[in-house]
Amino acid sequence: MTWLLAGLLIAGAVLVARPAEHARDRLPGRRSRIDVGAFRRTVRTVLDGPAWQSVLTASALAGAPAGLYGGPVAGVVAAVYAALAAHEWRRRSGRVRAAGQRAAHLDDLASLVADLRAGIPPAAVATSPTASGRIGRLTEAVWRLAERTGAPAADLLERIESDARAAERSAKAAHAHAAGTQTTAILLAALPLAGIALGHAIGADPTGVLLHTPLGAACATAALLLQCAGLKWAQRLTEGATR
Repeated sequence: MTWLLAGLLIAGAVLVARPAEHARDRLPGRRSRIDVGAFRRTVRTVLDGPAWQSVLTASALAGAPAGLYGGPVAGVVAAVYAALAAHEWRRRSGRVRAAGQRAAHLDDLASLVADLRAGIPPAAVATSPTASGRIGRLTEAVWRLAERTGAPAADLLERIESDARAAERSAKAAHAHAAGTQTTAILLAALPLAGIALGHAIGADPTGVLLHTPLGAACATAALLLQCAGLKWAQRLTEGATR
């Protein structure tokens, strides 16, 4: 059963993460050597794909070897921890990417205001902004208002930029204050590992009990559920504080 579970996990990860084959890859003789480009494309597909794809792949890659060497309980524990780590990594990288996009949009907006101040007609620069979200909607509203009423677009756009930069500073300060809560939750989630290490240090065998007895499996399952709930709760608290 353990070997079957490991095989299914690995096969599922490969099928999900593997990109579509190119026509030249199906030519005779192409598969006789290791295709480094295909490996890089697979890794890029996993990293740039949906979040569930990265989570599933990390879970399978960590759970299969752990299940082979430590049993089903070890496989489940490793898969869950890998999935949590992959999810947190994707969440943090997505937040950094979104912050970079917002900064680029604000820089484009400042450049647009400078062009308007220099005397360039609004019609010549109206198509240059590519911002999305709230900034994009406000920019489009400014263009419509300027066309209908002749309002100074440069002044309105400058106010939008200053307001967006102030909101960005407030969001960064809120993230800095909320980072302590998230770090505390991660440390609390890692405390059971310290308890297991302490048990081994005093001569006990907590790993054997947790992985190879029914009571230990029940305790490990309950601990995983509580850790997932605690991390999710801390994540909701930090996200609510930074909105």
